[in-house]
Amino acid sequence: MPYKIVVRVKEVKGRCAFGHQVGDEIVFDGETVQGRVCLSALYSFLPKVFAMAYGAHFPWLRDPNVATHACPDAYNPVVFEVVRLEGAQESA
Repeated sequence: MPYKIVVRVKEVKGRCAFGHQVGDEIVFDGETVQGRVCLSALYSFLPKVFAMAYGAHFPWLRDPNVATHACPDAYNPVVFEVVRLEGAQESA
């Protein structure tokens, strides 16, 4: 039973070619993905989303339920916040 994950745009440095803006959200509920997302960014943060959805804990995080992730565009990075919603596990 995975946790629900919300990925939120926290910062855009430069100009995102996809058009992401601060506040954009992508929701992963274990079965569906809701929201618009750049495929390059999705491919880069998806391993973190799956790990957190299934209970992974990263010892370097201040809050075990919140991680940051930058998209792979080195000249126009978009910074995402990956949030695991406690108590929001989906039943299978």
